[in-house]
Amino acid sequence: MRMLLRVLAAAAASAVLALAVPRPARAHCDTMDGPTVADGRRALETGNANHALKWVDERHEAELAAAFDLARRVRGLGDDARELADRYFLETLVRLHRAGEGEPFTGIRPSGIPIDEKVAAADRCVAVGSLAPLEALVRDDEVPELRERFEQVLATRHFDADDLPAARAFIAAYVGFFHLAEGEEHASEPHHGDGSHHAPGAHHGTH
Repeated sequence: MRMLLRVLAAAAASAVLALAVPRPARAHCDTMDGPTVADGRRALETGNANHALKWVDERHEAELAAAFDLARRVRGLGDDARELADRYFLETLVRLHRAGEGEPFTGIRPSGIPIDEKVAAADRCVAVGSLAPLEALVRDDEVPELRERFEQVLATRHFDADDLPAARAFIAAYVGFFHLAEGEEHASEPHHGDGSHHAPGAHHGTH
């Protein structure tokens, strides 16, 4: 068990160093306030790894599942061990999510960091079930493609947590919508209606 703690400590130290590097905030999958970390915490608290596994592709599923099992075992050793285990798991989750996007991992940004106004508006869209909060912030010619992707989000958001294909379909739609909203893609770029262009494992920007 001491070896496990040393492994977690090394990983957590890496995360702390990354947090010290200021970076502009656009998307929020790598922030402590973002949806990826929120689902990671939910997985740890409920014991259901699927809440986190939906954020990574099948290539990285085994690595994340192993990190989850390790973190769950260590969490019961005390408050400090729990904090260390949680940080290790969340860092692994975000790193593997980023790897699936073909993007580098530079740490989890702290709570309270400002995010791009379009990202915040896209969050509100999902919360209220309407594209209205975002429409005023984008060009008129961007609205049709945004509406199409938003409708995919609404169509896939009701899924069973234990149905990973359905959960990943929602994440693919969610990420695709956010990337277009924040300007990581252009409406004229090819888009696969089934969400595969944005599924974990494809390159799709900074979300």
